Amino acid sequence: MSKITGEAFNVGLLKRVFEYVKPYRSVFRWSVVLTLALAIITPVRPFLIGYTVDEYILKNNHSGLVQLTIVMIVALVLQSFIQYSQTLLTNTLGQSAIKDLRINVFNHISNLRLKYFDQTPIGQLITRTVSDLETIADIFSEGLIAMIGDMLQVIVIIGVMFWIDWELTTVVLLPIPFLIIATRIFQKSIKIAFQEIRTEVSNLNTYLQEHISGISIIQYFAREDQEYKKFVKINTRYRDANIRSNWYYSIFFPVVELISAVSLGLLIWYGSKMILEKPLDVKPGTITMFIMFITMLFRPIRELADKFNTLQMGMVGADRVFKVLDTKETTENAGTYAPEKLTGAISFEGVWFSYNQDTAVEEENYVLKDITFEVKAGETVALVGATGAGKSSTINILNRFYEIQKGLIKVDGVELKEYELGYLRSHIATVLQDVFLFSDTIFNNITLNNPSISFEEVVDAAKKVGAHDFIERLPGGYHFNVMERGSTLSAGQAQLISFIRALVYKPSILVLDEATSSVDTETEMLIQTAIDKLMQGRTSIVIAHRLSTIQKADQIIVLDKGEIKEKGTHQQLLKLNGYYKRLYDLQFSSVGIAKNS
Repeated sequence: MSKITGEAFNVGLLKRVFEYVKPYRSVFRWSVVLTLALAIITPVRPFLIGYTVDEYILKNNHSGLVQLTIVMIVALVLQSFIQYSQTLLTNTLGQSAIKDLRINVFNHISNLRLKYFDQTPIGQLITRTVSDLETIADIFSEGLIAMIGDMLQVIVIIGVMFWIDWELTTVVLLPIPFLIIATRIFQKSIKIAFQEIRTEVSNLNTYLQEHISGISIIQYFAREDQEYKKFVKINTRYRDANIRSNWYYSIFFPVVELISAVSLGLLIWYGSKMILEKPLDVKPGTITMFIMFITMLFRPIRELADKFNTLQMGMVGADRVFKVLDTKETTENAGTYAPEKLTGAISFEGVWFSYNQDTAVEEENYVLKDITFEVKAGETVALVGATGAGKSSTINILNRFYEIQKGLIKVDGVELKEYELGYLRSHIATVLQDVFLFSDTIFNNITLNNPSISFEEVVDAAKKVGAHDFIERLPGGYHFNVMERGSTLSAGQAQLISFIRALVYKPSILVLDEATSSVDTETEMLIQTAIDKLMQGRTSIVIAHRLSTIQKADQIIVLDKGEIKEKGTHQQLLKLNGYYKRLYDLQFSSVGIAKNS
């Protein structure tokens, strides 16, 4: 679990959290000043009330009573204003620091390589960037600064009590050791309960994210009841974790009230005795004052345990968030090469690749084995093969989403690692089979909020692709919101949007990963001409199951179990009577059967 398990807090983590406070130093300083002021002003009212009882009420001094009442009202208003300002500033400080930290976390996550997301549930990352970060904000609003204020208030109150009457104070504080013991037991127990809650929140978020995203699969296979039962179990664990934490509170708070009542009883008993025995030394106003002091003393002591755990949970959240920030699963970007123009010539030289990024990988675990081929600038290469042959892996390593173990990949004769990563990827446009659209307008989904792409360029690209008419028919046209994952569009329409997106970015290299396999025949015919236009003057890599779409390719590479089995043009490969010929015959014979049936 966390490094802070078993200790009050981790100084290193706290320092890292406070790094995000530096831009808001003035807010932090004023928060501390107001916290100190609040601790100092808190005992003033009880002192004034006690003094009023002895000097004005018991002596029947009406005019003095009115004057001191006005002073107490002013003190109350001042204390309320300081409390308001302190609460506002500490919350502002926490939310401001967390805003910056959340931006940092999101930026870091967006730059992690795909391998990290293959192994990390998305719901877990959502928990880290939302609820775990909110627990860090509580360090400022309800944790550290509030704890300092409470401790100062306790110290000031006890100091004032000893200054007024040390003997009476000693008697009143006799139950305090029992309170300290109870608080320590509570603190240890509630910390474990809170850690369980954080774990179950993460599990709950992960489950919800996965199953709401995959709701269509659940409904297609009528799995609603089974998934409902699983959710009930996860939700029950979350409920039980919360109940355990509430159970500890339900015991601790009555214990505090009992100890407070004992302290108050000792005050009444011993105070009354002293009034009778030493009427000149102990007055009724002193007892009244001490009654208020006891209430003020036990409230922050009781809350200290809760705030201490708020601080610890904030640090548990910080530990989890900083583990994400410390993740080194990023693609090395040491390259600086970024020429004005990229022609798009590609060469693979003895490339070996495994998703297991260890350098010592068993040969059978490689998904690409000794891959060597060359694509001249402006040419089209097609990758064909059965599922799992290594086609998609080839384009993943071209984009440097994953790193190869052996061999070289070059673009325009320069090794990939020599290129600045952002520059390289900006010159490679990929159209996937599973199109992802954001909950935004069609225009923003095409431009991806790139301000350098004009509306006119988008319209021009849409006309070339053949999508302009259907977009114009939508409510709002290019400003139509496609909703989450493009749910308001058909698969074919979404695919057309992805083609426009690729076209407006004017790539040097175009990758089509089975880009027409999810559209109907009519839509495929519509975009086939657009694909031809899109490929003109660009190096293109096409992955397709439909061999009819790649017959014009300059080069076809047949992959099987990560190895290149054949290379050549469509006609050359048919003459070989090998892998490609068998795939071709199998596919077109099945088409013929389908037509005859």
